Amino acid sequence: MIKITFPDGGVREYPKGVTGMEIAQSISPRLAQEVLAISVNDQTRDLNRPIEEDAAIKLLKWEDDEGKHAFWHTSSHLLAEALQSLYPGVKFGIGPSIENGFYYDVDLPSPITEADLPAIEKKMEELARTKEELVRREVSKAEALKTYTEKGDQYKVELIGDLQDGTITFYTNGSFTDLCRGPHLPNTGLIKAIKLTSIAGAYWRGNEKNKMLTRIYGITFPKKSMLDEYLAMLEEAKKRDHRKLGRELELFHFSPRVGQGLPLWLPKGAALRERLENFLRGVQKKYGYEQVITPHIGMKDLYVTSGHYAKYGKDSFQPIHTPDENEEFLLKPMNCPHHCEIYKFKPRSYKDLPLRFAEFGTVYRYEQSGELHGLTRVRGFTQDDAHLFVRPDQLKDEFMKVIDIVLYIFKTLSFDKFTAQISLRDPNNREKYIGSDENWERAERAIIEAAAEKGLETVVEYGEAAFYGPKLDFMVRDAIGRKWQLGTIQVDYNLPERFDLTYTGADNEPHRPIMIHRAPFGSMERFVAVLLEHTGGKFPLWLSPQQVVVLPISEKFNDYAQKVSKFLNNRDIRTQVDNRNEKIGRKIRDNELQRIPFLLIVGEKEENEGTVSVRMQGEGDKGAMTMEAFADYLIDKVNHEVAAIEPADQPEA
Repeated sequence: MIKITFPDGGVREYPKGVTGMEIAQSISPRLAQEVLAISVNDQTRDLNRPIEEDAAIKLLKWEDDEGKHAFWHTSSHLLAEALQSLYPGVKFGIGPSIENGFYYDVDLPSPITEADLPAIEKKMEELARTKEELVRREVSKAEALKTYTEKGDQYKVELIGDLQDGTITFYTNGSFTDLCRGPHLPNTGLIKAIKLTSIAGAYWRGNEKNKMLTRIYGITFPKKSMLDEYLAMLEEAKKRDHRKLGRELELFHFSPRVGQGLPLWLPKGAALRERLENFLRGVQKKYGYEQVITPHIGMKDLYVTSGHYAKYGKDSFQPIHTPDENEEFLLKPMNCPHHCEIYKFKPRSYKDLPLRFAEFGTVYRYEQSGELHGLTRVRGFTQDDAHLFVRPDQLKDEFMKVIDIVLYIFKTLSFDKFTAQISLRDPNNREKYIGSDENWERAERAIIEAAAEKGLETVVEYGEAAFYGPKLDFMVRDAIGRKWQLGTIQVDYNLPERFDLTYTGADNEPHRPIMIHRAPFGSMERFVAVLLEHTGGKFPLWLSPQQVVVLPISEKFNDYAQKVSKFLNNRDIRTQVDNRNEKIGRKIRDNELQRIPFLLIVGEKEENEGTVSVRMQGEGDKGAMTMEAFADYLIDKVNHEVAAIEPADQPEA
């Protein structure tokens, strides 16, 4: 007998070799129908794999992310089986589950288009109804190589070459067998609703020198109603696409002459960014931050010292050479090395710490052209970056204050649903990281304790740490349920060592500070993109780049409209005049599409009476007001918004 520990702490004994499905059936038949996979000692596994020793388990259903990923991973194999049936000779790359669904990269004997997807879906549905079991089999490396060499599938042969003998498994469903580590559903019959969503090109293993494969994306659900809800969400997402809204609201633009992934901020977008930056500057000032400014380039040796060149140099913009053959510069990929040099500007004492250096610093990274996406994936972006240099006894307290800043920002901008992801080292691949095990363990412990003391809902992800330290990433769900990674906080013992940063302690001896890297927005570009889609372009009044537009009903009233605009702008109300030679109905419609919070319509009556006719976004006509009364009304609304989100004063030391 073995002891099985459940999530609630309860323990039951089962015969050695019991499976997850048998455990589920022992609890209730209904649970056995709903369970998709099992977590055994924090590793997700198939339900039909035997458990040979005492273990802590969790039975995974659709509500669990691991359950969804087992569901979607099996769906990718179902897609592959359908393709094998419809396109004999197809070769297979990889087919993972992703955040929403799955994809498979395939080398097809003939091209396909999105018009072919319904036929592939139909074949998948047909195969799913046969309730094919997913059968796992361990194979030797020699057998695996022989299998795929005989098939002429060079992609699988290449993948097998990277694997260790004794770690290789095949999964078979129906007529399809794949190189795969799992986990999978017990059978394909659980897949009730299927939608293949798109086709894209993808270089094999992400290398532009390799062949371009066809990537087929899809998503599946255990109920058709879930698919219907998802498709409705996709339609809403199309309306909220920040690239579409960015054009319509005239916020930003991409020019091929400037270069891919290099956004140009238009006047309204620049005003929006400026307000976000000023908002964060105000918060930072209350928490004792000092603003710094660093160049857009740095000597290559700076990034060699920091470790960024070794980790990212090959995939970054290449060095800039000057007439001096001994000089090599890089476009700045990170702000932290520059801030380390600011710390070294003069000797530091334990009394000086913590030091908090903040910068809206623009950095550059060479993303593959196929991975660029609006403002969410660009080559030049501005981080709301800060680096805190702290003593060991200050670490947890400072880390918790940064959490407070992130939570305040989320509250301010109505990001109400989020999870804090504790991103730790991959325990099986430590060569990816720099620094000693002792420092990593201390850094990871500080993050875990701080998150716990703040009562955050957290998940732990191994292998997601930065190369120099663990981090706390904030995963936010937007208004239509999509998940985004925004703010991040990182603990770093390693850069202070690499840059030989010290402070003189109370014992008059040199000591090493600890760095906290922190970006509550993440980057201005990505944050604006997510905020645009979250709000649908309808920003809070205090943040809106343009709060009011004055609409004269004819050219005769342009002068009065300008008078109204000047009066409001003098009261710090962001106002413009739409004096186009268009009918008033067209002006109202156009400006409502621009999501302007207030439209002020002026004609003969308003000019004679010194009033404006007020129309509010989403609420329609609000009646006539004097200019003074409207200004007081709007300012009161802004003040009410700001008062509701104003943070408590914080000590500046």
